Amino acid sequence: MIQTILAFALVFGIIVIIHEFGHFYFAKRAGILVREFAIGFGPKIFHHRKGETTYTIRLLPVGGYVRMAGYEEEADIRPGMSVQLTLDEDEKVSQIDLQSKEGNLDTIPLEVTSFNFDDDLFIAGRVGFEETDQVFKVNRDALLIEKDGTLLQIAPKDRQFQSASLGNRMMTNFAGPMNNFILAIIAFTVLAFMQGGVPSQEPLIGEIEEGSPAEQAELEQGDRVLSIDGEAVDSWNEMVTIIQQHPGEDITLEFEKQTGEIMEETVQPEAVEVETQTIGRIGIQAYIDDSLSSKLTFGFTETLFIVTQIFTLLASFFTGGFSVDQLGGPVAIYATTEAVVQAGAFGLISWIGFLSVNLGIMNLLPIPALDGGKLLLNVIEGIRGRPISQEKEGYITLIGVLFLLILMLLVTWNDIQTFFLN
Repeated sequence: MIQTILAFALVFGIIVIIHEFGHFYFAKRAGILVREFAIGFGPKIFHHRKGETTYTIRLLPVGGYVRMAGYEEEADIRPGMSVQLTLDEDEKVSQIDLQSKEGNLDTIPLEVTSFNFDDDLFIAGRVGFEETDQVFKVNRDALLIEKDGTLLQIAPKDRQFQSASLGNRMMTNFAGPMNNFILAIIAFTVLAFMQGGVPSQEPLIGEIEEGSPAEQAELEQGDRVLSIDGEAVDSWNEMVTIIQQHPGEDITLEFEKQTGEIMEETVQPEAVEVETQTIGRIGIQAYIDDSLSSKLTFGFTETLFIVTQIFTLLASFFTGGFSVDQLGGPVAIYATTEAVVQAGAFGLISWIGFLSVNLGIMNLLPIPALDGGKLLLNVIEGIRGRPISQEKEGYITLIGVLFLLILMLLVTWNDIQTFFLN
């Protein structure tokens, strides 16, 4: 169980960090202030501030986020709140402490009546028992200490998300899924080099087990199967499927030798019990293509293959009806990780690639609150020539969040029933 938990944290952590780093990098590149880079959700258990950004690890390891100025709810500061101000040598506010605690000799207690951190950069309120408001100028890079102790930098309007160009905002939104696809390509490429090549999808015979029906029939590595019992074979999966359907029965293989010679051999697949069914096998492995080109291209071809499979599944929601059973959440990922751990490094790297592609595609769906939904709003803005009002965008995002929350609850309950209650 400890191995599974560690593997789950490692796999999920890598995928989330790479995804969020895409948003982080392109936001910084566009001049947008990134206030927080968070791994996980919920209460903060660790934070470290470097430059303009606070890096946090939060309690629930089921995702992460990049908190960009003007792109999320601002710090919880409002009129009537008591805060502690720290001034610099120019008598400007350098730090605003929102935590409910007693101040010290170096801070000024203030009951906030008004503030503006976008344009005018001031905070006003009553100090101590004074009846009149006092106005303090605020530094452009002043810090807010949130109630949980997280340090965040204020963001003047020119550093906020909406002040960036439409192109930069679209790139920032797209960068997370883009990084997931890049991670998948790298993971599958590394996997190809680690295993010495790429299993061919063509009906080629690879390594042959000693004493197997294939060896007895004098099949050789590199032979290409053309047909089985007169039925043409075009792929490895198709060949395996036909063989599995004939346990203990004679079948005739037509195959081509590497010399170009066409031959036929009769083979009887041995019957093997797999779970609740009996299948046939002749003791062959897929042919491994160990060429440099196949290793270098495997990351791209495998990623494209998974993308195609996902879109086929998504299309089936409309043609064959939607079913929660076709989806999996963190519980399903954890349960599957338990099996992946048994395959060692090969299994974990393959799992990282597979999940990364899935996360990239899911985030590109045009659902409000997801990256795809934000990109859709960007496209609408480009067509209209002006953005949707922040109020309307807030309502749209809220609808998306509620939809995703309900879907996540359904998927999680379904996963618990599937993996732990059945």
